[in-house]
Amino acid sequence: MKNNIETLCVQAGYEPKNGEPRVMPIYQSTTFKYSSTEQMADLFDLKESGYFYTRLQNPTNDFVASKIAQLEGGVGAILTSSGQAASFYAIFNICEAGDHFVSSSTIYGGTFNLFAVTMKKLGIECTFVDPDASEEEIQKAFRPNTKALFGETIANPVLSVLDIEKFARIAHNNGVPLVIDNTFATPINCRPFEFGADIVIHSTTKYMDGHATQVGGAIVDSGNFDWERVHDKFKGLTEPDESYHGLTYTKAFGKMAYITKATVQLMRDLGSIPSPNNAFLLNLGLETLHLRVPRHCENAQKVAEYLENNSQVAWVNYSGLKSNKYHELAQKQFTNGQSCGVVTFGLKGDRQRAIRFMDNLKLCSIVTHVADARTCVLHPASHTHRQLSDEQLIEAGVRPDLIRFSVGIENVNDIIADIEQALQA
Repeated sequence: MKNNIETLCVQAGYEPKNGEPRVMPIYQSTTFKYSSTEQMADLFDLKESGYFYTRLQNPTNDFVASKIAQLEGGVGAILTSSGQAASFYAIFNICEAGDHFVSSSTIYGGTFNLFAVTMKKLGIECTFVDPDASEEEIQKAFRPNTKALFGETIANPVLSVLDIEKFARIAHNNGVPLVIDNTFATPINCRPFEFGADIVIHSTTKYMDGHATQVGGAIVDSGNFDWERVHDKFKGLTEPDESYHGLTYTKAFGKMAYITKATVQLMRDLGSIPSPNNAFLLNLGLETLHLRVPRHCENAQKVAEYLENNSQVAWVNYSGLKSNKYHELAQKQFTNGQSCGVVTFGLKGDRQRAIRFMDNLKLCSIVTHVADARTCVLHPASHTHRQLSDEQLIEAGVRPDLIRFSVGIENVNDIIADIEQALQA
């Protein structure tokens, strides 16, 4: 039976048997007992599946990962300890020293820094491209050693909407997978696999959790990319892994090759696993994701319309507005044309006016967070993106006056009233 996404939010992942807890339990244990050394040896050799150490796998984590995989329409998923870890693992799983990948330039500042600085120290180079450029222009960034193309469904914080089908065509024409960060849209509003993406990642800290209670990430594999078709590009998947006695992931695990390697190799060696308790909290958020996301979007639409008609506002960016350059693409890619609950805008005047406006908000909180049930606000040039130079800020699409306004699920009239009094103040 194929369930609708609302039902998957509530019931996917964990299926209790007779006499078992109806609510998903927390397996708060580092280790799992076996009766013989042979059983344990088979687990370490990947000859059998099972649990033996939570750094690799834990039942609570796997229940939640399974739910997220089903929400995205993938074959498998793993949870990570943060969205940053998910971004790193997704690329590092198929890139090594001497390799190269291409990324949209309009991505989250932390991810930009990870790709531009930290991964370069590991010998992996990234070329950034304008996501709105033509296919021919983006193609120029590819090299013989390019291993992936990366983008965000809705870029944080500039809110540009990625043409996933265009990016998928470019990636596949070059024999590499398309990796998409779907954090802002969530599978409620967009399922990138349906537009040709191969791997999806999330910062589950954001809408999936929705209550600012846990930090986490997820990687979902579509199972659609044919690694063997480009065998020599991805030898880490298509040729024997000596750390597992010569096991070859594509031969042993088929469509699950990529996500299995990320689990048994990267998680084994790097250990960015979330605690089972965090996975439990994440699951509580997932159960109401289908209810909260439409409310976020409904409120954001009204806030964007209010700002667009306010004489003190210089510009507003929200794809739900008919005046927005991404409106048509949003109607095509997103459920009911809804994107997310985040609106960006700038006030008439200098950067200091934006700061004074934020300091006068009462209901809305200044926090280093986004996509919370509570309305929150941030000035990226002063906060999340302050590590970038002015040139990098411009390349990432972050204007000095940009205010990132994450609209919560409160009564929208109260949110607008708070904006109004802060503007007057």
